[in-house]
This record gives sequence, C-alpha cells and structure tokens, in this order.
Amino acid sequence: MGLTPRRHGPDDPALAAILDLIRTCFAPMEGRIDPPSSMLRMTLTGLQQEAATSEIWSLGTPSLSCVILTPRPQALYLGKLAVHPAARRQGHARRLLDHAEARARSLRLPAVELQSRVELVENHALFAAAGYAEIARTAHPGYAQPTSITFRKTTGG
Repeated sequence: MGLTPRRHGPDDPALAAILDLIRTCFAPMEGRIDPPSSMLRMTLTGLQQEAATSEIWSLGTPSLSCVILTPRPQALYLGKLAVHPAARRQGHARRLLDHAEARARSLRLPAVELQSRVELVENHALFAAAGYAEIARTAHPGYAQPTSITFRKTTGG
C-alpha cells in the first residue's frame, strides 16, 4: 500500500471511486451530526468541478483515503478528509495532514485550517495530536449553538 499522495484532476476516472469513498466514510455521521453533512449534496460533477478549482489528493490504489485542499487568502483549507474503515489506524489521516501542511508551505500560505463538527470528538483528538489548535466555534444558519469547530495549524509558509 502506497502512502504517496496522488493528485486527481477533473477528468480523472478515479473521482467516482473517491466520491464513493467519501460517502462510505461520512455515512456513519448521518443522524449523529446536526445539520447533516454537505457530503449528502456531493455529486460526481461537483467533485469534478472541485478538482478544477481545488486539489483532490488520495492515498492508495484504489484510493483508501482522500482530502480536498482549497487555497484561501490566509490559509489552505482542508476538507472532506476521509479514510476507508479498513485502512484506519494505518497512518493515512496523518499522512494527508502532513501533505496538506507541505502544500501550504509550497503555496506560501501560513497555515492549514479545517472544520469539524462539534459531535466528532474522536476527530478533534486526531487534530490536536497533529498540532492543530481550536480557534473558533461557529453555528450553521438557523442554529443558536455552535455546530462546527475551526482548527488551525501554522505552517510557516
């Protein structure tokens, strides 16, 4: 199993499998997080469009883990980090976090930022162990209490 990140362009046929991977990994959140994940609205066409404007990376052939990286003015935004259940505890998430940090430095962005739902405490522990600090709590529209936590790690980019 290779832990060398592979970037997927908008015409990459592997994007269909990556969409399936994201759906598989995010499915257990249904009924656990409120509001529901934006993953429910993801389509192959949307993922192809995202590959044209952001960076979609995966590990393994076939893809066992993936992440979407989007450059923003003050940070590289890390979204849709997904690791197939059979590949968990094998270093995939950490390798993709490390890759995001390297990409931020190469893009001369000072940090990596990500958001996690407040209910997903196991993810918060992973991010904290990787050196990410909580910087904000925000609420989705229509919610009085925070629904998401923003984490940030300075990369020196």
